[in-house]
Amino acid sequence: MNTTTALRKMITRGEVARVAGAHDPLSANLVQASGFDGVWASSFTISAVNGLPDMSLLSMADYLDAAGRMAATCSVPVLADCDTGFGGVPNVAYLVQRYEAMGVAGVCIEDKVFPKTNSFVDQGQKLLDVDEFARKIEAGKNAQRDPDFVLVARTEALITGHGMPEALLRAHRYVDAGADAILVHSKKNSPREVIQFLDEWQGKAPVIVVPTTYHDWHFADAGNAGVSMVIYANHALRAAVRSMSQVLSRIRSSGASTSVEEHISPISEVFELTHLDEWLHLEKR
Repeated sequence: MNTTTALRKMITRGEVARVAGAHDPLSANLVQASGFDGVWASSFTISAVNGLPDMSLLSMADYLDAAGRMAATCSVPVLADCDTGFGGVPNVAYLVQRYEAMGVAGVCIEDKVFPKTNSFVDQGQKLLDVDEFARKIEAGKNAQRDPDFVLVARTEALITGHGMPEALLRAHRYVDAGADAILVHSKKNSPREVIQFLDEWQGKAPVIVVPTTYHDWHFADAGNAGVSMVIYANHALRAAVRSMSQVLSRIRSSGASTSVEEHISPISEVFELTHLDEWLHLEKR
């Protein structure tokens, strides 16, 4: 089964899928090795590893390269976070063609105005006109060649404070325009807002959630509420930042690396994640 078909089955099979964020092939391999169903090529984490904030500073080429390299090294589907679509209606059509050609299983675009600011920043949150965003969805669906390629429409109506009626209106409009799934985003510290959306949505199309702030919502409870996919979007990067900072500080303060050896991966684990044995076998052949 190719990854586009796998992703489409994942969001429609009737049980909740679990996907984790990655920013490069190594972190994508860790996501796969940890047993997740797929990889989220996060614009936040890709920006961060380039030393930049998540505010549309990188180009489509930068994000495409990162997601394509993840897809090349993984057998699980990669769903790419494509911010606002890198421009207008023609840009979305182009991104769908390019991401599909790179082996990415699906893309997600959000209904904010370019340049967008990360959803957890308390300024710069503006929604695009609903009909203009729907035209982006239509253009993207018309541009795809593989019928199983997935286009997710992400509404930021709850993030921007526009309320539940606006979130539902936009979600319905986007599905009518051809979106394969809706990502409804919330930054509340409980899932109540998302649960209300699911109750009123009544299963019109698959729903994806990113429980970064309501992190105590168990994936099984999310599935029972009607969620098709849960994305743990940025936890791997945040763990890496904390761990690297602590290890480097301990080495710097102690004058040797002995004290951290039991807390870090052995070189052999990195060899395994980078498939060293397979490359050595090719060399021998």
